[in-house]
Amino acid sequence: MSDNKSSDNSKYKLLGFENKKNLAVIMVISTGKIIKVKLSEVLRSEILDDLSKLEIKDVYRKYYSRGAALTTYEMNDRHERSWMVYVFLILILFSLYVFTNIAATKLVSIEFLDIIVPPAVFVYPLTFLVVDLLNETYGLRLARKALLFALASNALIVLSLKAVTHLPGLAGWELDSSYAAVVTHVASVLVASSVSFLFSEYVNSYLLYKIKELTNSRFLFLRVFFSTFFAVIIDSFLFCYIAFYGVMNNDEILTMVYAQIAIKMFFAVFNILPAYGARSLFKKYVIGNLDLKSTTAA
Repeated sequence: MSDNKSSDNSKYKLLGFENKKNLAVIMVISTGKIIKVKLSEVLRSEILDDLSKLEIKDVYRKYYSRGAALTTYEMNDRHERSWMVYVFLILILFSLYVFTNIAATKLVSIEFLDIIVPPAVFVYPLTFLVVDLLNETYGLRLARKALLFALASNALIVLSLKAVTHLPGLAGWELDSSYAAVVTHVASVLVASSVSFLFSEYVNSYLLYKIKELTNSRFLFLRVFFSTFFAVIIDSFLFCYIAFYGVMNNDEILTMVYAQIAIKMFFAVFNILPAYGARSLFKKYVIGNLDLKSTTAA
């Protein structure tokens, strides 16, 4: 094991121990898979080389004390802050998806560019950034769970709003018909946005995982750009054709698709800097604080 290794886990992360069975609980970062390995095997495997110095110290302490020594994992929930960040990112993803789904019901004409686009196109690229961060920090499996949560929650909200339109309205209430019209349009857009969201974000998360694996966790800008590039193309084609086929002619839909791709890719380029910044902040305020707790406990 090299003395100069980075304290940044690139493949594995120690989550805790099962004292009765003398096991270490390890997360495979690229997939989010949780494995349980005997402490003696951890000490002889490549897993130990990828752990941070403080995690290695806890493994040795637990092994040589035969489970008797207390570590940071028994003293407090070392990963509470990490999982709070995970929940926070899911809520951001959910909020962005709900907003873009509702905002997609309005079309905006940008005259000097001679294009028609929904205003959601300017916000939707942020979802790719959130998925990038989820993949970088929590792996492919947990990133996909976040996508499914956002999709299911949005569908529940829209269907609930649609159900409200069938309730008896107040006679003379002028907003009743407007509400019904907007919700009906949102419900019709839900199918298009759900299909495009699911396919594009799955492609985005999968490409992030594969590129990260191929580059050995280096070149974040490559992962962010190329994964977003293909996801944007898939999302724009699927959404526009499902949502507006039969309502607009083919030329108008293609123009909207090209406009959306251009706008989203413009934002995707600028997603690279926030991705680096967010990863740095996570290391400093989440992982850094966890390591500080471990040092104090030692």
